[in-house]
Amino acid sequence: MAQSLAGKVALVTGASSGIGWELARQLALEGCRVGLVARREEPLRQLAAQIAAQQGTAVPVVADVGCRPQIEAAFAQVRAQLGPIDLVIANAGIGRPTLRDPVNMEDVEETFRINLMGVVYTVSAALPEMLARRSGHLVAVSSLAAYRGLPAESAYCASKAAVNVYMEGLRLHLRGTGIKTTTICPGFVTTPMTANNQFHMPQLMTAEFAARKMIRAIRAGKKVYNFPWRLTLLVKLSRWLPDAVIHWAMGDYETEAQHAVAQRRPDQPLPP
Repeated sequence: MAQSLAGKVALVTGASSGIGWELARQLALEGCRVGLVARREEPLRQLAAQIAAQQGTAVPVVADVGCRPQIEAAFAQVRAQLGPIDLVIANAGIGRPTLRDPVNMEDVEETFRINLMGVVYTVSAALPEMLARRSGHLVAVSSLAAYRGLPAESAYCASKAAVNVYMEGLRLHLRGTGIKTTTICPGFVTTPMTANNQFHMPQLMTAEFAARKMIRAIRAGKKVYNFPWRLTLLVKLSRWLPDAVIHWAMGDYETEAQHAVAQRRPDQPLPP
């Protein structure tokens, strides 16, 4: 049976744009009081103002999920202003191509720091209070890319695969504690992170549509939610395809990735 989220306190990381923005906005419409966490202050304030204009409650907090002290301070601030946190959505993530020669090591390290350790730090900041109350819901936004390694996307796919396995082990470890976990693996979503993709993105979804599907899965208490289903099936079937087929399907993505990294300005800000 789907549960109501009205009256809950939710914390969403990566809330300054894309899926995180839509998750926070829609949760507020459902009656949640929402903690908004991301690295960029101005977009967070804009979202908080939009939620307030819709008669909702939101607290913006600037923090880098890849920095444990910052995320723990963010949780403390949200608790102080909104009360005990019932729902945590570890959504913040980045997507950087993995180059071949030379390997862009700084991008690889940053991908794991944000995509994997950001989830671990977010979960660890939420757990003590939830364990004490014997209630709560931990959600990690992963990706269908977790199920298949792709050329020029080794770090991104691996970081998301690690999130899936981490959440799976956590779910088993938390059995009997009253705390639920959900791992959400969407396909392609229109966000700033996918805006520069030059390749075809099948079944591309808007952030609004994706967030609506995610919240439905959270309300239903699903353990793992992969969507859209046709792309999910395609990705899982691709694990049985010869490497040559995958290489052919990705076309010139390696060259495009090399160009994208070369064109990125050194001072270009990271996604939320």
